Amino acid sequence: MPANLTYLFIDLGAFIVPFLFSFHPKIKFYKEWRAFLPANLIITVLFLIWDITYTKIGVWGFNDHYLIGSKLFNLPIEEVLFFICIPYASIFTYHCFKLFYPKILSFSVSTISVFLVALLLVVGIFNISKIYTSVTCITLAVVISGFSIARVKWISAFYFMYVVILLPFFIVNGILTGTGLDSPIVWYNDQENLGIRMLTIPVEDVFYGMLLLLLNTFVFESFRKKHV
Repeated sequence: MPANLTYLFIDLGAFIVPFLFSFHPKIKFYKEWRAFLPANLIITVLFLIWDITYTKIGVWGFNDHYLIGSKLFNLPIEEVLFFICIPYASIFTYHCFKLFYPKILSFSVSTISVFLVALLLVVGIFNISKIYTSVTCITLAVVISGFSIARVKWISAFYFMYVVILLPFFIVNGILTGTGLDSPIVWYNDQENLGIRMLTIPVEDVFYGMLLLLLNTFVFESFRKKHV
């Protein structure tokens, strides 16, 4: 495979199987597109603004060797597709868990939420000068706190889904950050993060990914209620 197709193939690889199974007669995720598509559009716009800003100030950047060269909003087109393909695969997984394991997912997660909020606030506040660490951790803490106060019913299913997708997350993000490659597709300025890596993945990416998918799930569920 030509190197310049690497990031594009990562996006498509994450997307293609969930997309095909969306038409399975027992899953029928295609019927949820009217909720997913506008929800994903809203969150994608927010994260693209974040992405454009961080790229401009050098918090992270991209290796042209692994890109096809097309850009949108001054970002590689592959990066824009990332915010569509990864949430699609994740919300598809979330949908399947809720569909097939509704009783298993109806457990209390208040302790998990309290622990996460406390951890995120401590890490974010004590590293306030590191923009990727502080903004990601504090924002995620505020979002989880809001959902906990609102007692959203789907949060347990979300936590379960996120734990399950951590394995494909590590594979995808590992490749993006340089695992198995001569150089990373996405590079990070370690002055703006903790400098702690899981293989090649900055630890902040775990919480950034959680925030991306948590917000996608929230807006998705909000639109679903309107169509019920």
